[in-house]
Amino acid sequence: MMSNSNSNPRSPFATVRTAVTTLRVNRRRFIYSTALAAGALATRLTPADAGVKLKSANEKLDIGCIGTGGGWRADYDVHELADMDPTGWTGAKENIVALCDVDANYLGAMKLHFPSARTYPDYRVMLDKEKTLDAVGIAIPDHQHAPAAMLAMAAGKHVYCEKPLTHSVWEARQVTLAARKYGVVTQMGNQGHSDEGNRQLCEMIAAGAIGAVQEIHCWTDRPVKWWVQGKNRPPGADPVPSTFDWDLWLGPAPTRPFLAGWPEDKKTQVYHPHYWRGWWDFGCGAIGDMACHIMDGPYWAANLGAPSTVELVRSSALMPEMAPWASIIKFQFPARGSMPPCSLTWYDGGQKPAKPAEMEAAQLDNNGALIIGDKGKIVTGTYGENPHLLPESKMMDFKRPAPTIPRVPGNSPHKDFIRACKDGPKACSNFDISGPFTEMALLGNVALRLGKKIQWDPVNLKCPGTPEADAILHPTFRDGWKV
Repeated sequence: MMSNSNSNPRSPFATVRTAVTTLRVNRRRFIYSTALAAGALATRLTPADAGVKLKSANEKLDIGCIGTGGGWRADYDVHELADMDPTGWTGAKENIVALCDVDANYLGAMKLHFPSARTYPDYRVMLDKEKTLDAVGIAIPDHQHAPAAMLAMAAGKHVYCEKPLTHSVWEARQVTLAARKYGVVTQMGNQGHSDEGNRQLCEMIAAGAIGAVQEIHCWTDRPVKWWVQGKNRPPGADPVPSTFDWDLWLGPAPTRPFLAGWPEDKKTQVYHPHYWRGWWDFGCGAIGDMACHIMDGPYWAANLGAPSTVELVRSSALMPEMAPWASIIKFQFPARGSMPPCSLTWYDGGQKPAKPAEMEAAQLDNNGALIIGDKGKIVTGTYGENPHLLPESKMMDFKRPAPTIPRVPGNSPHKDFIRACKDGPKACSNFDISGPFTEMALLGNVALRLGKKIQWDPVNLKCPGTPEADAILHPTFRDGWKV
């Protein structure tokens, strides 16, 4: 049951940002951009003077992969970073020379595909010993993204990091600045940013297909049927499997007992390997899992930048340690040059906006986005695919604008990253792009966890008048771990 905002209580083998329009930025966005640049300006380095290696197109990259299994993204990322035959584990075009995982079962299974790769349970040790790595892939729980990425970048390694880029807003700012400082190639794994659909969406909106964007609605069916949310931590403890390093898995998060399954359902995992997403100490809930896909195209196309306010509209019961099973969150964005103020409403837990009256399809898909302008509406799929006008029949006579945004070979974020590591164009979801986007998305979780509306000061990374937000914006870390 939903309560008001004041309540307290593609599977592994399933099938730059370029200016769309030139806008005069307003003072707020200018200050935000200036603040983001200021921290790195004095020490900003190019790959050459930073000692960072950019190989030629004919050379192979030496890659280390942090995270090797779990059934969702890690094994897929290893395969794709190796640039292997899409139908199997053969024909690697890049060298996987190091593998890291806290679960020896996953690590051993991946080593069968790369028998010469050196293996590690601790990425800190791997990055200390593997001096010759060119690049690192990171596909581990959210709370470990920033610590691993920062260590890798400081060591001069290019970084491909799964979404969400970081676990907190402050971390997103830090990794953005660090990527500039160290001059490394970066990419966040929100694959839709490399796809054709989001480019078509941007070009349609830039061409005035729906006029000025005024409202955006983004929705997902997560976490329903995907993982557990909206519960309290169960009591007790289970023995830690001998093949699993629980303390390394916890990493910078507070210690707690290991639990294999829920008391009422031992077959449903509590944390490992992928039910961690609902826990605030480890994951970012539905926003962390799907906003980086579904919000990405509209955010890009409407040039949204930093919001001015974020408000929890309503949610299921709020729990101290876990995200609720459903929520609706509203972001407000100020005017951006010639673009008017715009709202973006996020729905999760299977909720959706009302079906537009002019929509001819039977219903909205389980995941997607609706962009409303003063002259029309566009609907897209989960990853920005198939952007189409409403009513759908209107697309029969619509001539898509000529392409203005560079396309990515094969629509592949991994190939885009590999190409950038070989002195090609910047990867399209590099941290200058994905860092500010991640800051925006994760502000939704700040409002959600506090259960109220927040103001946002992007220069100082503060919620004015809400000091209790600081601990969420900038969490503390256990001894031995840092960002």
